[in-house]
Amino acid sequence: MLYHGIHINRFIFPSVLRACSGFGDLGSCRKLHGRLIKCGFDNDPVVQTSMLCMYGEMGYLDIARKVFDAMPIKDVVAWGSIVELSVENGEPNKGLEMFRWMVSQGVNPDSVAMLSVAEACGDLGFLGLAKSVHGYVVRREMESDGSLDTSLVVMYGKCGDLLSAERIFQDIALRRTASWTAMISCYNQKGCFRKALDVFVEMQESKVEPNSVTLMSIISSCAWLGLLKGGKSVYCFAIKKAVDPDLDLLGPALLELYAECGKLSSCEKILLTTGERNIVSWNMLITFYARKGFLREALGVFAQMQAKGLMPDSFSLASSLSACGNLSLLHFGHQIHCHVIKRGYFDEFVRNSLIDMYCKCGFVDSAYMIFDNLNHRSVIAINSMICGFSQNGYSVEAINLFDEMYLKRLEVNEVTILSLIQACSQIGYLEKGKWAHHKVITYGVKKDFYIDTALVDMYAKCGDLQTAKCVFNNMSEKSIVSWSAMIAGYGMHGKINAAKSLFNQMLESGLEPNDITFMNILSACSHAGSVEEGRSYFSLMNDFGVEPNTEHFACIVDLLSRAGDLKGAYGIIKSMPFPVDPSIWGALLNGCRIHRRMDMFELIQKDISEISTDDTGYYALLSNIYAEGGNWEEFGKVRSKMKGIGLKKLPGYSTIELNKQTYRFGAGDSPHAEMKEIYSFLENFQSLAQGQNCNMNYDSSLSNNYVLSSDGNNVLRQFEAADT
Repeated sequence: MLYHGIHINRFIFPSVLRACSGFGDLGSCRKLHGRLIKCGFDNDPVVQTSMLCMYGEMGYLDIARKVFDAMPIKDVVAWGSIVELSVENGEPNKGLEMFRWMVSQGVNPDSVAMLSVAEACGDLGFLGLAKSVHGYVVRREMESDGSLDTSLVVMYGKCGDLLSAERIFQDIALRRTASWTAMISCYNQKGCFRKALDVFVEMQESKVEPNSVTLMSIISSCAWLGLLKGGKSVYCFAIKKAVDPDLDLLGPALLELYAECGKLSSCEKILLTTGERNIVSWNMLITFYARKGFLREALGVFAQMQAKGLMPDSFSLASSLSACGNLSLLHFGHQIHCHVIKRGYFDEFVRNSLIDMYCKCGFVDSAYMIFDNLNHRSVIAINSMICGFSQNGYSVEAINLFDEMYLKRLEVNEVTILSLIQACSQIGYLEKGKWAHHKVITYGVKKDFYIDTALVDMYAKCGDLQTAKCVFNNMSEKSIVSWSAMIAGYGMHGKINAAKSLFNQMLESGLEPNDITFMNILSACSHAGSVEEGRSYFSLMNDFGVEPNTEHFACIVDLLSRAGDLKGAYGIIKSMPFPVDPSIWGALLNGCRIHRRMDMFELIQKDISEISTDDTGYYALLSNIYAEGGNWEEFGKVRSKMKGIGLKKLPGYSTIELNKQTYRFGAGDSPHAEMKEIYSFLENFQSLAQGQNCNMNYDSSLSNNYVLSSDGNNVLRQFEAADT
C-alpha cells in the first residue's frame, strides 16, 4: 500500500499492529510505531490502544505503559487493555494498581476490565479484595454472557472461598462448558475430588459437551482418588470424541494418572507414546519423580529430555533446581545456573528456585546475590530468602529482612511467619516471637501444626515453657514432630519427669517415636544427668525399630561421660556399627576433661590420633586438655595442625533481647558504646565471686587472665544486670 502510494487510514493500523505483534519482532514494531507518528495517528485513541496491545502482547509491558501514559485521551478500552496486559504478563499487582487509578479518574470499568481484575485477585489470593470486586459487579448490575460469572467462580476458587464459588455457579442461568470446567477446577484445587466428579456427571446429564480442559481436570480428579480405571475410561472417551487429537493436554493428564496411582514405571513408556515432543509431559514426569522422593531420577529425566533435543523451559529448570537443592548437589545446580544465564531464562520462577537451591546447599551468599539483583522482589522470593537465612543460622538477617518486608506492606503468609518464628527461636528473641504469634491470631494467617510446632519450639527455647505447654495443649492436631518439640522443651529446662510423662502420653495416643523423638528424650536425660533413664531409652530404640545414628550415640556418650562413666561411654563407642564421628570422641574427651581423667585420655589417644576433621571445636577441646595436663608439646602440635590445615577458632557470640532491642556480644568484643562500664562491672563481679569461693571456671594453666572477661556470654549477662 505504501509502495503504491495508497492513503492509510486509522482503521488499517490496528490490523497491521496486531499482525506485527504475532511476529514478535521488536525492531519491526518500532519502525511501524515511527510510521504511525509520521502519519499523524499518535493521538488517535484507537490506534494508540492497538499499539500498547502490540507491545504488551510481546511481553514489553514497560513500553506499553509508556504508550499508555502518553495517550491524551484514555477511554475505557485503553484502561481495560492496560489492566489486562499487566495481568497477562504476570504483574497482577500492577493490574490492580491501574484499575484503582482507572476508577479514581472517574472511568467506569466494563465487564472486560472486570474479567482481568477478577483474574488478578485470584492470582494473588486476595479474598477481601475479591469480595469487593464481586460487590462492585453486583452494584453496577454488569451484564455478561456468562464469562464474567465464570471468572468470579475461578477467582473465589483461587482465593480458597469454595462456598462463594458454589453460590455464583448455582446462580448462572446458562452454564456453558467454561462454567462447568471452572467449578470442577475449583473443587480440584481444594482437594474435593469426589465433588468434582459429581459436577462432571451433572454436566453430562445437562447435555453440555466437555472440552479438553474439562477432561484433563477429571482425569486429574481420578488420579488423586487413585481411580486408575476411571481415569483411563475418561481418556478413552476423549480419544473417541477426538477432543484433543494432539494430546497436548490429555497426554500430561494421563501421565499424572499413572504417577499418582503408583505406576511410575509406566510413565516413561506413556511419555514416549503420547507426547515425546511435548515439553509439558517431560516437566510433569520430572515433577512426579521429585514429589515421590526420586530426586536423582527426576534429574535423569531432565538430562534425557535435553538428549532428545528438547530445550528445557522455566518449569523444567525450576523443578530440576529444586531437586538439586534437596540433594545438596551444588555442582549440578551450578551447571543449571550457567545454562539459565546462557539461555536467558531469568524469569521470577527460575530466580526463586535458584535462591532456594543455593540456600539448601548452604551457599547463602550466592542466594542473596541473586536476591539482591531482583528488580521486583515478590513475596515468594522474600519468603525463600527469609527461609534460607533462618535454615542456615542467619537469624538476625532473617528477622531484618522480614521487618523490611513488613514495612513495605507486602503480604505475610504462613511460610513467612513460620520462618520468622524459627529465626526467633534460634536467637531467643521472645518479644518478636510473641509478635509473630499475635499476627497468626489477629491476621488470620493459615494456622497448621507446622506453625504450632514452631511456636512450641520457640517459646521453649526462649524460656517461656508455660506458654509452650499452653500452645501444645491447644493444638487440634498433634504430629510426632509436635510431641518431639514439647519433649525437647521440657528436656532443655531440665524437667526430666515431665519429658518422660509426655513421652508415655505420646505412646498411649498411638504414635510411635521416631529418631528425633528419641534424640530429644536422650538429650533430656543428658541435661538432667539421668544416666539409668538414658540407658533405658537408648535400649528402647531397638523395640521400635529405630536404628541409632551418630547423634544418638553422641548423646548417650555425652550423658555417660558427664556422669563420670567414661569406661561405659568408651564401651559404647567401641560397639558402634559405623565409623566414629569426631563429635562422639569429643563428647568422651569432654568427660575426661571435666573429671580430670588423664588415665582415660591416655587410653583413647591411639584412637583419636588419626582423626581428620575440620571441626575447630574438637581441636580446641583437645588442645585445652593437653594444656590443663601441662603437656605443652602436644598442645603446640595440635595448634600447629590447626594452623597447617587453615582452621581458626571462630569467636563465639551471644544475643540478648532487652527493652525490645536485640544486642549481640562476641568473645573479645569492644565496640559497644557501654563496653567500658560492662567490663568494669564484670571485673568487680569477678573479684566478689572469687572472694566468696565461687567456681568461675577460671584456669591459670591456659595462660589467659581474662578468660572470663572475654567470654561473650558473661559480658552479655553483666550488660543485662547493669542495664536493669
